[in-house]
Amino acid sequence: MGRGVVGNQTPLLIADDLGFTRGDGCFDAARVTIVDGSPRVDHLDRHLARFARSAAALELPTPNATDWQELIDAALSAWSGPGEAVLKLVLTRGPEHSASGVTALLTVTEATDATRARRGVRGATLPRGYASDAFAAAPWLLGGVKTLSYAVNVAAKREALRRGVDEIVFTSSDGYLLEGPTAGLLVAADDQLWTTPLGATGVLQSVTIDVIMDAARSEGVGATHALFSAEDLPATDGAWLVSAVRGVLPLVELDGVRLPHNPTLTAHLAATAGF
Repeated sequence: MGRGVVGNQTPLLIADDLGFTRGDGCFDAARVTIVDGSPRVDHLDRHLARFARSAAALELPTPNATDWQELIDAALSAWSGPGEAVLKLVLTRGPEHSASGVTALLTVTEATDATRARRGVRGATLPRGYASDAFAAAPWLLGGVKTLSYAVNVAAKREALRRGVDEIVFTSSDGYLLEGPTAGLLVAADDQLWTTPLGATGVLQSVTIDVIMDAARSEGVGATHALFSAEDLPATDGAWLVSAVRGVLPLVELDGVRLPHNPTLTAHLAATAGF
């Protein structure tokens, strides 16, 4: 269908595109900020690497980093928004009844203001319906892959509204916290940082949490993986839901139970991640 930047009202997908009809594709999303008057994508190399891993898991062609970089540069050059934006990379299996190949596109859109959420969010747990090791024997379930099949995640967001909270934290059937619908889980305890193990849990690897954990290790702070339950959190030094776009969100309440919150630590983690 061609390449280059087009207006935001320009149709890009064919009606039978498998990304649209079946969610058969992957995406990645990153934050765009203005630095010295020019747009910049936070941690772009890491996002492109995760995008490539998702494509490989779906047996889609490996995204060509050079081609994507050229398109990203062109899109950012055309971006004229005054504040933060969201860069979304999308790759689908393409039209079902055509031999035209995969569909690849990106969008740059204005980011929703997350200032209030960065001061603290209230959460509720929601059973995800599988054990914390369910994906070990079932890699075909695409655990840890950022697919376009997002109906469950969006349903969880609606459930948060029904429950009168800001965020949902998915739990495993054996009682462990996993991740949010659009955010990873970070916990501080015993003078270390912890996040949910990957692999068998099916949890998506968080680019922003990786940045924070790498920085912690460089500062001599322990940073590793462990499973926590909701009952564990009140005895920790704090918990956060971490998003590449919305930032480091302190989880100040979970299922009606107040959780520890250290604003100084939150500010340090946010600054480490570039927020």
